[in-house]
Amino acid sequence: MERKLTAILSADVKGYSRLMGEDEEATIRTLTAYREVMTTLIGRHRGRVVDSPGDNLLAEFASVVNAVQGAVEIQRELELRNADLPHDRRMEFRIGINLGDVVAEGERIYGDGVNIAARLQEIAEPGGIVISNTVYDQVRNKLSVGFDNLGPQPMKNVAPVVSYRVARTGGDSGRASLPVSESPARPGAAPPAEPAAPEPRSDYQPPEWMRFVWDGLAKLPRPIAAALTASGFLVLINLFTNPNRIWFHWPVAALLFLAIMRTVLRRGRESDRKKDR
Repeated sequence: MERKLTAILSADVKGYSRLMGEDEEATIRTLTAYREVMTTLIGRHRGRVVDSPGDNLLAEFASVVNAVQGAVEIQRELELRNADLPHDRRMEFRIGINLGDVVAEGERIYGDGVNIAARLQEIAEPGGIVISNTVYDQVRNKLSVGFDNLGPQPMKNVAPVVSYRVARTGGDSGRASLPVSESPARPGAAPPAEPAAPEPRSDYQPPEWMRFVWDGLAKLPRPIAAALTASGFLVLINLFTNPNRIWFHWPVAALLFLAIMRTVLRRGRESDRKKDR
């Protein structure tokens, strides 16, 4: 096994269970065709498909710019194909992209970097793309797309991550230097629809210190990150309720001790499992 920094793309179909319940054969045909399109475009942008169980698809890219370009092209192409289908049979994918550290074992990848990409995918709207702040920092001046700041988003078992919606029409991109390539037209495909009016966007930008804290927590083991967050609240409660009597150090010490012990024990069990293999 080895560790590496990579751009992770996670995608799934919104309403897949409903589509399967209404017409399994038609859904499987559409999913197979769309997956082939996605695999082709991912390869065109120098990525590779890691896994594709059910309606999910996981891919990785060496370049963050290529990952976002590929995602935008995928959504454009699938939008054209969906235009040929009845409204209730359209298959819309949600895409999340994260730049993070992963553990590679053979062709598979694991770790919080993958988990965050999956959480971002769940936040995305059907036909939409959501990226983490680590991706945004790398691509914000390099693509002809906009970005809507969604603020810090809660993540299951992961510290909150500042997230951005990729806005293919509108947003704050006007500074792009590397336009996203247009998808090749399909024979007989309907012309693309007129661009929609830009959606209202939030101009809120979190302070630099806040982003530094979030990024730092995201890199720590989950028990320790949770203990530090809880400790911060205890310190604030102490200072605001009774600043003349300091008591927070006792519960904070207990929380940190338990978090460190849990992390050490977990790593010990993982090490034992590796030896058993």
